[in-house]
Amino acid sequence: MGEWIGIDRKARRCYGFDEIALVPGRVTINPNETDLSWHIDNKKYKVPILAAAMDGVVDVKFAIAMGKLGGIAVLNLEGVQTRYDNPDEVLKKIARATPEKATELVQSIYTHPVKEKLVSKRIEHIKKAGVPAVVSAIPQRAERFGAIAQEAGCDIFVVQSTVSTVKHVSTEYKTLNLEKFCHSMKIPVIIGNCVTYEVALDLFKTGCDGLLVGIGPGAACTTRGVLGIGVPQVTSTVDCAAARDFYYKQTGRYVPIITDGGMSRGGEVCKAFACGADAVMIGSAFARAKEAPGKGFHWGMATPHPNLPRGTRIRVGTTGTLEEILFGPARLDDGSQNLMGALATSMGNTGAKTIKDFHLTEIIIAPSIQSEGKVFQVAQRVGMGK
Repeated sequence: MGEWIGIDRKARRCYGFDEIALVPGRVTINPNETDLSWHIDNKKYKVPILAAAMDGVVDVKFAIAMGKLGGIAVLNLEGVQTRYDNPDEVLKKIARATPEKATELVQSIYTHPVKEKLVSKRIEHIKKAGVPAVVSAIPQRAERFGAIAQEAGCDIFVVQSTVSTVKHVSTEYKTLNLEKFCHSMKIPVIIGNCVTYEVALDLFKTGCDGLLVGIGPGAACTTRGVLGIGVPQVTSTVDCAAARDFYYKQTGRYVPIITDGGMSRGGEVCKAFACGADAVMIGSAFARAKEAPGKGFHWGMATPHPNLPRGTRIRVGTTGTLEEILFGPARLDDGSQNLMGALATSMGNTGAKTIKDFHLTEIIIAPSIQSEGKVFQVAQRVGMGK
């Protein structure tokens, strides 16, 4: 499989969201009668869309609002929320910075140490509101922060890095034994990120309860440009879903995969699910919510890297409430609002009653799907032409 790209070297063709389309079904279903819920560790959530652990997207207030709507928002335990007693002042500085100074400012802000007391305080604040508390940390801090988070009442812990593998080699620092960590935690653990069948299979074997799929597709991420690595989200989701299904057949344990990044509109979300995702994680679409702490700005998790930033601050604007983005009514014509309504309607039109049914949807390669017949929208920069 693959095409020749030179003498003795082949490359596999991979696909992104803009290159495929979903085929309507022979039977259609009333969208109101579809089931959009998903499960992790036998717990059911009615909204299969997670808010990414990014400081411009999730703070305590946003996590509470998301939880009350039936979804999950992941709080970054190494962001401004745990480094500063008053993170709002810091977020205002980031929003006011010029594009030329933004990355430098973010780098300096994230040199401030994390305060462990704030880790517990933020989680407890979320739990007092009666909603799930979900947090993330990098592997090097997972053991310490995992213990603190668990004691504070956290519901799900996410171990997240640019590229996650079971076998990570380093002589400079102690590496995290993912299998030992997952079995030591009394709460579900999600690991990310990965993009290939083999690595997904390795990670499932650690005992994790969920897997994040995606390297570099985020709107504020520059990893693909800086490092040259990544796999388009359609192919990475299909491959990791295949690993999930194989692992399920071998063990009887179903581990959901969560496509992370590259989606800002309903159509992209729908395609991710049809490719095999059990849930999706989104950043930029939620950064546009009135409840988002970034005040209309969004920046990548790796932006603060002291030597090699792999993210940038982008302006996304504030376009509506979190409820409008999730459930409508949509006030914009570009598909960025009422994501749940779009998912239900797409499932209904393809004849899928549940998300697992949606995994069986016929997919076609159709790179002209975004532009076919849309000359006026493109010329006028409305709808799909924005």
